[in-house]
Amino acid sequence: MKIQYSKGRVPKQAHVAIPAGLYEEEHGRQGFYGPATQFYHLHPPTDWKRIEGPLRPRAFKTYELKPTDLEDPRGEPVRVLYNNDMALFVSRRSEPMPFCFRNADGDEIHFAHKGHGILQSDFGPLQYGEGDYIVVPKGTSYRVVPGTTDNFTLIIQSRTRVRLPERGGVGHYAPFDYDVIETPEPEVITEQKPEWELRVRRRGEYTSVFYDFCPLDVAGWKGAHSVFKLNVKDFRPLMSEGIHLPPSAHGTFEADGFVVCTFAPRPLEGDPQALRVPWYHRNIDYDEVFFVHSGEFSLSRRSGTTPFGVLSLNPQGLHHGPQPGVWENSVKNWQKDARLEFVAINLDTEEPLTMTPDAQRVEIAGYEDLWARK
Repeated sequence: MKIQYSKGRVPKQAHVAIPAGLYEEEHGRQGFYGPATQFYHLHPPTDWKRIEGPLRPRAFKTYELKPTDLEDPRGEPVRVLYNNDMALFVSRRSEPMPFCFRNADGDEIHFAHKGHGILQSDFGPLQYGEGDYIVVPKGTSYRVVPGTTDNFTLIIQSRTRVRLPERGGVGHYAPFDYDVIETPEPEVITEQKPEWELRVRRRGEYTSVFYDFCPLDVAGWKGAHSVFKLNVKDFRPLMSEGIHLPPSAHGTFEADGFVVCTFAPRPLEGDPQALRVPWYHRNIDYDEVFFVHSGEFSLSRRSGTTPFGVLSLNPQGLHHGPQPGVWENSVKNWQKDARLEFVAINLDTEEPLTMTPDAQRVEIAGYEDLWARK
């Protein structure tokens, strides 16, 4: 049985009509799915003077990363963050793969932030462009053929199968209609070369298998296991007139140990007493990774503080929430028909993430000072 307590100065409804002078924080488990308590502070819990120790908000200038696939067709993406369940890579491939690739370590989610091209696979080719997710099942042979030279793709490698979250009573049409998912038609690659290489990655090591023909020679397929594509333009995000919804309402993909959420353009909450910005919370069960794809992100950060290409990381155990002034401005500057016009990718991981040396080289020094008490 769930027992609900209420002590001291609190609103009647969480996230609505917060008493003047108080700041709401949610202290919960399992992201936003588990038991939770709201605290009402006299000061924003992120109003720190300084932080000493390894836990701190971090951010990385990913446009400064130089994966080997940027200049070398035989190169590969660069790993940025990882744990035992998943790894996050950045690819900036500027030329077609001269080989086919098979990941025997896990499923992959590709998100095309910049550029367009074709992903050829056992299942057939899929054209991709900015804002496309492509899910590639573990063990699938594929080849990326970019049509542009200035490209940027986030790649999430999952140890377990990537799946769509259960929607319960929400139904089949939000946050996107299942019918917008695209799967490829089979198409045999007939391009002639002296030999074709199939590069297989297993436990981080590579094995190359060579053929006289392109191994992407499937003439037909049937089944429930396929490469598929989904574009953020097709999202119809869930929204509420009277209460700000948690990130979990925007879940797109899940696998053991992590979830991926997509924030798409939407109207802000219409009730003038409802919070319109994320409430403060202390990350207990998830590391949170955030990447702005397009638009102006001002929901919890001051305008201009998150340029494109910045990947942020908020670790478990540390408070997370709006930057100074954002909470107050959301109340003072309330407008009835306001909208959010941005697209962002949110990755939550159960196991803490480790930064690679490549990530450390492009880390933004003093990022935590954006919240610090001045």
